Amino acid sequence: MSRVHDMGGRFGHGPVIPDAADAPVFAEDWHARALAVTLAAGGLGQWNLDMSRHARERLSPKDYTRFSYYEKWISALADLLVERGVLTADDLRGVSDDERHELAERALKAAVVPDVLARGGPADREAGPEAIFAVGDAVRTLRPAGNRLVDGGHTRLPGYAAGALGRILRRHGNHVLPDSNAHGMGEAPEPLYAVVFPAAELWTHPEHPGDEVVLDLWQSYLEPA
Repeated sequence: MSRVHDMGGRFGHGPVIPDAADAPVFAEDWHARALAVTLAAGGLGQWNLDMSRHARERLSPKDYTRFSYYEKWISALADLLVERGVLTADDLRGVSDDERHELAERALKAAVVPDVLARGGPADREAGPEAIFAVGDAVRTLRPAGNRLVDGGHTRLPGYAAGALGRILRRHGNHVLPDSNAHGMGEAPEPLYAVVFPAAELWTHPEHPGDEVVLDLWQSYLEPA
């Protein structure tokens, strides 16, 4: 999807400066609450992880570029809650009645949170087509990068890797296809591969031409080279 979030390999945004080793996990107290409420709302079962990612990507370019990381999270969550009918805009404004919500029974209780987080949400599946590529095969990513199922939809193929030549490094088995799952079209699992690319295949002037980049890519993103 050609939206502002797909920033990999672009110039003009300045260097990436990692946090100091002793930096706090959350720079502000509300960051921890934003993460907690996002995970808790996801536990209501009204959307999946890919829908959540897509909601952040769909923020307006103006908001996306000015929001901090957790502002993006909480803003996308507000959109999802309204779009999926969990809350109304009035609810978010604090203008609502005090009736018990129909999803209240699904609320995560404190005692079960550690187990839920430890269990995670595995995306590997037994179902799906056979893998058509083997380790060592030369492949090329599709150009342009984009969702082939939904115009402007979610995809995990970054724009900087479109049309790049690489080779299969590892097969991961079948995994849920984000391009379908993000739009409520079903999991549509298919083979997922670790694909290694020379840096010079991705960028015109790589700082270290001998470097390699490994991307996890679904079978439908690839074609034989």
